[in-house]
Amino acid sequence: MWVRGALLLLLLALLVAGCSSKPKPGRAVTVDAVPRAEPESRYGNPDTYTVRGKTYRVRDSNHGYRERGIASWYGPGFHGKRTASGEIYNMYAMTAAHPTLRLPAYVRVTNLENGRSVVVRVNDRGPFVENRIIDLSYAAAKQLDMISSGTARVEVEVVGPNPVAAMPAVSHVNTSKQPLFGRDNVFIQVGAFSEMANARRLMQWLQGEGLGPVREQQFGGMTRVWIGPLDSAGAIDAMIARLNRLGLFDLQVITAP
Repeated sequence: MWVRGALLLLLLALLVAGCSSKPKPGRAVTVDAVPRAEPESRYGNPDTYTVRGKTYRVRDSNHGYRERGIASWYGPGFHGKRTASGEIYNMYAMTAAHPTLRLPAYVRVTNLENGRSVVVRVNDRGPFVENRIIDLSYAAAKQLDMISSGTARVEVEVVGPNPVAAMPAVSHVNTSKQPLFGRDNVFIQVGAFSEMANARRLMQWLQGEGLGPVREQQFGGMTRVWIGPLDSAGAIDAMIARLNRLGLFDLQVITAP
C-alpha cells in the first residue's frame, strides 16, 4: 500500500511539473515590420490636434527623425479599437503610436537598457504622458523585454521611405503565363522568412484569427506564407482588407505556376 501511494504521489508530481513547464501558446507575430513606401494616412495627419488641453503639431516630414526618451506600451484595453489613422489596433502586430510623426512611419526602436531593437510601423497617436516619446504594441514591447516594467529608455529612429502621395496597396506578381483566375492558382503572400519557425508562427496566428486556408511554400531559400487560393478580384480585395485591419500591409498577390 505504501509503495502504491508513493508511486501515485511521484506520478502526480511529474504531471504537475510537466504542466508547469509547458510553454503557453503565443499570439504575437514577432517579426519586424518591413519598411515600404505607402500613401499618407488620410485621417492621421492634421496640422495640429489637441489632447488633454495640450496641442501637438504634426511634423512636416519624418526625414532625419531620431530621439531618445521613455517608451511605454498599450495592449488589451485598446485591442480592436480604431487608431488615429483609421486602422484597427492589433496588439499582436508590430506597430506603435507617436505624437508627431507623419503616419504611417517606420521606426527602429532600441531598448537602451538591454540593446534589443525592433522595427515597427507607426499608425497611431500617443503617448500623451509627459516625457514619453512612443507607445509600442504588446508584440513590440515583448520583443524589447519591457512588458513587466511597463516602460524603458529607448532610442527611436525613422527608417525606410517617407509616406508618399499614392502607391498601390499590394504588388501583383504573376509568375505564370496563364490567365489570373481559373486554376486555383491565385494567393496572397503574407510573408517570406529565412527561419521556418517564424513562418510557422505567422501561420498559426493567421489560423487563430480565422484566416485561411494558409499554406507554406519553400523556394528561393525562403519559407513563404500564402493564403488562398482565391477565386476572384473581390475575394482578393476582401482578404487584403482583413489583413490590413490586423496590421499586415507588406502583401503580394501571387499567381502560382
